[in-house]
Amino acid sequence: MEVTLESSVEDPMRNFVRILEKTDGTVLRLQQYGSGGVGCVVWDAAIVLSKYLETPGFSGDGAHALSRRSVLELGSGTGAVGLMAATLGADVVVTDLEELQDLLKLNINMNKHLVTGSVQAKVLKWGEEIEDLTSPPDYILMADCIYYEESLEPLLKTLKDLSGPETCIICCYEQRTMGKNPEIEKKYFELLQLDFDFEKIPLEKHDEEYRSEDIHILYIRKKKSPGVPVPGEQRQFFRSAGSPSSQRRLRISNEQGCLARGPKKGVEVDCGSDFLPFRLQMIWGQVLSVLPLTLFLHRR
Repeated sequence: MEVTLESSVEDPMRNFVRILEKTDGTVLRLQQYGSGGVGCVVWDAAIVLSKYLETPGFSGDGAHALSRRSVLELGSGTGAVGLMAATLGADVVVTDLEELQDLLKLNINMNKHLVTGSVQAKVLKWGEEIEDLTSPPDYILMADCIYYEESLEPLLKTLKDLSGPETCIICCYEQRTMGKNPEIEKKYFELLQLDFDFEKIPLEKHDEEYRSEDIHILYIRKKKSPGVPVPGEQRQFFRSAGSPSSQRRLRISNEQGCLARGPKKGVEVDCGSDFLPFRLQMIWGQVLSVLPLTLFLHRR
């Protein structure tokens, strides 16, 4: 399984295609742009979450867990995660800002022959009133949506507005230690625990190749009694998770699994030093994406 790139011969800095191979041998082709906002490229967390959806531990026996389920992706960007879900049989709505709709629709069209469920793109700005997404989905997927302090409260408002008591929210994010990122992550979890329960998926349950100790996957579910903080042990876990290199073994106290296949209570996780081989394959793609965004990414 490989992640590779197809660059435009005319202008390789203008656009390039990320190739993501699925376990069945088919490939998702994801158009990216070499200039624009952060939504114009495929980030590592999106690939980690996409490949996690294919793991046996998530997919289950028989029909895939996402088959005929309603799925909403927030902050879709290129649509990588939502498109993966659609190829696994889900009925997907990928959402992002108005300026990313053309890119989303382009990628939907490029991969429509692989879709076994359905997929459509819609405009959604976090924090604003939602009119045409009234029914709570079975799943909400989000990858690398935790990086702007100003967007935390709007994001959480949208999660509360969209999710129902049975909605499973799967959040994948890359842990960043530079600048204000640790403070932003801490604030996110402080706000999240007021209305949601959450649990971390152990690293060994991620895809064997597409994993990294600094990329985390969480199961999140709306609380039955909002406003009650999670137990202190779980809060402590997410505070200490800010330094994976200094805290090698962490204990998770899970109150309830978002799915029956979720981690059991009191699972001990070895964060270890798992290497993410696909990142070496993606270096050129990251160079292409980072150069035009240097000033913007510096603020992240």
